[in-house]
Parts: sequence; C-alpha cells; structure tokens
Amino acid sequence: MKRIDNRVFYRNVISIAMPIALQSLIGSSLSLIDNLMVGSLGEVELAAVGAGIQVFFLHWMLLFGFNGGAAAFNAQFWGAGSLENIRKVVGFVLKVSLALGFVFFTVTNLFPEQIMKVFSEDERVIELGAQYMRIGSPCFILLSVTQPFVVALRATQQPKLPLAISVTALIANTCLNYILIFGKLGLPRLETEGAALATVLARLIEMSLILFVVFGKKNIISGRFSEFVRGDRSLSLAIVRKSLPTTANEFLWGLGQTMYMSAIGHISVTAYAAAQASHTIENMFVLAGFSLGDAALILLGAKLGEDRVDEVKLEAKKFTRLAFAVGLVAGLLLILCARPLTGLFDFTDEGRMYAVRILIVYGIIMCVNLYNGTMVTGVLRGGGDTVFAAVSEVGTVWLIGVPLGFLGALVWELPVYIVVALICTEQLVKAVILTCRARSGKWANNIVKNI
Repeated sequence: MKRIDNRVFYRNVISIAMPIALQSLIGSSLSLIDNLMVGSLGEVELAAVGAGIQVFFLHWMLLFGFNGGAAAFNAQFWGAGSLENIRKVVGFVLKVSLALGFVFFTVTNLFPEQIMKVFSEDERVIELGAQYMRIGSPCFILLSVTQPFVVALRATQQPKLPLAISVTALIANTCLNYILIFGKLGLPRLETEGAALATVLARLIEMSLILFVVFGKKNIISGRFSEFVRGDRSLSLAIVRKSLPTTANEFLWGLGQTMYMSAIGHISVTAYAAAQASHTIENMFVLAGFSLGDAALILLGAKLGEDRVDEVKLEAKKFTRLAFAVGLVAGLLLILCARPLTGLFDFTDEGRMYAVRILIVYGIIMCVNLYNGTMVTGVLRGGGDTVFAAVSEVGTVWLIGVPLGFLGALVWELPVYIVVALICTEQLVKAVILTCRARSGKWANNIVKNI
C-alpha cells in the first residue's frame, strides 16, 4: 500500500481547511457578539431569540444535509475533471433547496407562536421569539440560493472565495445588529426585532456577493443558464439516493438538538439562557474544528473520483487522528476560557454558574465530538457511505441523547449541566460505532464512476 507524504498531506489539509475554519471561527465569533448584544437586553430576550433560532437551525440542517450529499458528487466530479456535471449538480440542488426554503418561509409566518411553545411556557419568550421568526423568515430563501454555490466553490478547492464573502456579510450583520437593536444613527430601537432584520440584510448581502463572484466574475463553475437547469435524470436520481440519507441525518440530528433545548427550556428561563450562551461559545471552538470534516470530504472525494482507494483509506486515518488531537487542544482551551467568556454576558450568579459548568462538560467531550464530526461529514460522506453515517448519528441521538435529556430535565429534575452531560454520552457510543465502520473499509466508494 502506498505511503502518504505527510508534508503534502498537511499542506493540502491546511490549504482547504484553514479558510473554512476561519470562516466558521469568524461566524461563530460574530454570533457570540450578536448574543452578547441581545443578552444585554436580559435573560428573557436571550432565551426568546435562542428559541426562535431553533427553526432556522433545523432549516440549516436540512440544507446542509442535502448539500452535503451533493458535495461528494462535486468533489468526485472535480477529481474526474467534469465541470459540466458540477453545474448540473448545482442546478438540481438549487431547485430542491429553494423548494425547501419556501416551505419553511410559509410555516414560520403562519405558525410562529405554536412553534415557540415547544421550547418555552413563558408568554414573553413566546411573543418575542415569534416576532423574531416572522421577521427573519426571508433568510430561508436567501440561504437556499447561497449554499449550493458555496458548496461548489469549496468542492472545486476555492474555499477562500466563500470565506471572504462570509467575512463581509458577517461583519455587516454585527454592525447592523448594533444599529438596529440599540437604535443608533437616528433609527428606532428595535431590540430583538432588530436582530432578526439585521440577519436578513446580511444574508441578502451574502447572496448578492456569491452570485456576483460566480457569474459576474466568470468563475470556473459559472456557465450558461441552460447548463444549470438542464435535467439529467440519472444524475438527479443518484444525487437523491446519496443525499436523502444525509438530509434525513442532518434533519433528525438537528431535530434531536432542538429536543435537547426543549427539555432544557422546561427547566427554567435562566437554564435556557445559560445553555444558549454556552452553545454559542462552544461553537467558536467546535465549528472551526469541523472544517477538518469539510477538508476530508473534498480531498478524499477527489481521490476517490480518481479511483485511488488505498490512498484514501490511509488519509482517512490521518484525518481522524488529527481531529481527535485538535479536539483535545480545543477542549482544554474551552475549559480555560469558560469563566472569562461567560463573564461577558449579563447573567445572574445562577445563570453564570450554569454556563461555566456546561462549558466544562463541552470541553471534556470536545475531542470525541470532533472525531465523530470528521468521520460522519468528511470520511463516510466523502466515500458515499451516507446511509451508515445517517443511521449511526441519528440512532445515537434519538435512542440515547434525547431520552436521557428529557429524563434528566423533567423526571429526575437534575441541574442543567448534569442534563447536558447525560446528553453527551451519545457521543461516546457513536465514536465506537464509527471506528468499527472505518476499520472495515466498506465506506470508500467511487460514486461517479458509472454516471
């Protein structure tokens, strides 16, 4: 079996993963700033926006799942040198994403209060969260246009372009948040409604820049309109077969995460606010680490498109070991930063104590979290093994995490940080299952060979 040149491997990983990591880090950092702005209004406002965001999170999971399944085709077509098929993939995914976006747009405008009651019994939280959802609902459409092109740019190993665009949009989001939440520059003080409006405007900027870079600047993935809308039945069916498991995976996983927050929301408003802030802080560390999964999918997928299966299996081992090591470092940093970062929020003493202890739990499990994330979103999906990835991830969330979350919160009435620790045990079981699959080698498949 061919040996892997470590210098070449790490150079390739850094060139792909670093821009994606920076994009994630900037996004989560600005999300932290947004939460600090909303949190300065009070724990009720922070809890309301945190609950309102859950439906946007679910939409993102569905979008990420379907686009993630299609990303393996983009990566392998790139390895095979077929730009024409990449455009067909983008066009088909765009149609599906827009249909999904319109469904979420309609539901959140018709039933926002009913959705909010899943997460809280507090009338003020329900009212503010419903307002946030209605105003923010155009984001479902805007993201549905943006994401297929972002995935294609990354798959064609151009991650710096979406990075630059995201930086611009996210900085705009933060500035607009400050202006609209607090009523600066002569504008009215809109508070939580301003946070939603700022997000919509930032997403509009992001979509406009993506379309300009692809079509205005004649990027390599650009082409005639007919190249994107022309149907290819065999390719579309292949994308659906591979993307349905990843879509179901991300939706059911995301729904599981919202169920975790639903359980926590019924403990108290303070517990929910602490959990929301802790999750935002954790994202600064974990989302940057998940860039290794994106890099794994892109690099392993391209080599599978060239039929270099043995080399792919060796590189997969390097990716998972690297993810575990990065997780150890990130987890330690999260624990060390827990107290000063939670001190930035306008918490009660009880809320601050909850947040610090939740972050300690997240820090301890971080290495396993990043290992699992790289395995699922990178190694298994890059090899087209989407069904196993979905079953293992969704199964552990719903058979272990969700039951333990509700038992801990509603039956055993445990403190919120203990409930979070119980939920995290699903990560340990998942790691064992994924390791066995990786060692079998059954995940590595060339899914575009016969298309």
